[in-house]
Amino acid sequence: MTAEQDIFAALRAALAGARQGYIDNPGLCLDPEREVRTGTPEIVLAEGKSMEQLEESVRAMLSLAGRVIVSRLEETQRCHLQAAFPDAVWRHNPGGRTAVIAPPEYRAPSTGGRVGILTAGASDFPAADEARLVAEEMGCAVRLYQDLGVAGLHRLVVPLRELLEWEADVLIVAAGMDGVLPSVISGLVPLPVIGLPTPVGYGVGGHGEAALLSMLQTCAPGLVVVNIDNGVGAGIAAARIANVAARARRDAQAAVRTDSRED
Repeated sequence: MTAEQDIFAALRAALAGARQGYIDNPGLCLDPEREVRTGTPEIVLAEGKSMEQLEESVRAMLSLAGRVIVSRLEETQRCHLQAAFPDAVWRHNPGGRTAVIAPPEYRAPSTGGRVGILTAGASDFPAADEARLVAEEMGCAVRLYQDLGVAGLHRLVVPLRELLEWEADVLIVAAGMDGVLPSVISGLVPLPVIGLPTPVGYGVGGHGEAALLSMLQTCAPGLVVVNIDNGVGAGIAAARIANVAARARRDAQAAVRTDSRED
């Protein structure tokens, strides 16, 4: 195991009294090395932060990590940050309230991981799009299909076939209302499926509670579920799975090439 792969190095340093590997400012304690340690970038949650805290967080992450992902970004916060960082390049999905802020020379990584995302309704798109942006920033290729819910299940056939032919490593299925679609898909495909409940609906359980409970009570073994509207969590989980699968493919291909040379 190399120093970069030693997941306990930062813990040993902290226990020894070192203050390294994180930014410790008043009110903020950022972790720019998280991506090296876990494969998951530090994501700045804009919700609840003052403009000053948000700007300081973005400035620190740009300096040390090379780019920053900001989630739950309101329009006033976006305008403030664009004025504060006029030379930065933005990748912004207004529906998912998520943005990537980076210098002009930044290029997103490519790992070879493949993530498929499906939504039950068009109203589930914001959470799904949040998951898409995060998975792409973790190096994955993503294909997203919308409005495939169980009220018209025939709509699911073509997108699901295309994702299987593409050899997706993992699927995210976003659904509000009754939240049934993730269970349906999990019972059909030989892939990990992540249920993403969304706060879409009305009446009892209309803020995503019914969808979440439906997914948790699934009869399809192996379906995993994130919290309501947690597109960031779903995107990270899917990207981790896909990136491990991509690494296994690369290792298998390298082993085949080695065997061929030895023959």
